[in-house]
Amino acid sequence: MNGVKIMADVASLLAEFQKGIEGKDTGLGATVKFDFEGAGCIFLDGKSNPNTVSDQDQDADCTLSMSMETFEQMRSGEVDGTSAFMQGKLKVSGDMSIAMKLQSVMDALG
Repeated sequence: MNGVKIMADVASLLAEFQKGIEGKDTGLGATVKFDFEGAGCIFLDGKSNPNTVSDQDQDADCTLSMSMETFEQMRSGEVDGTSAFMQGKLKVSGDMSIAMKLQSVMDALG
């Protein structure tokens, strides 16, 4: 039952990403995958102009792995990305400099 709720969360988050980002240019110039630890993922193509967002599980320039709970805490400002990373709640693989640019993407989600 809980797994269904998490999937719905990823689906609603995908809709928010699409509404806030798709059709715009975030200036990211890279691909990013948000991997929600088995609950699903969101792929942001910041190389395409305008940017696109999907739930495709594909290789990205930078992959951020975290729980939905950690993502929500980061989005609400309860926890910043650096703290989450230092506590092991956020794992970054690939180009770390891209992760540093993601605040503008998070701001676009409103």
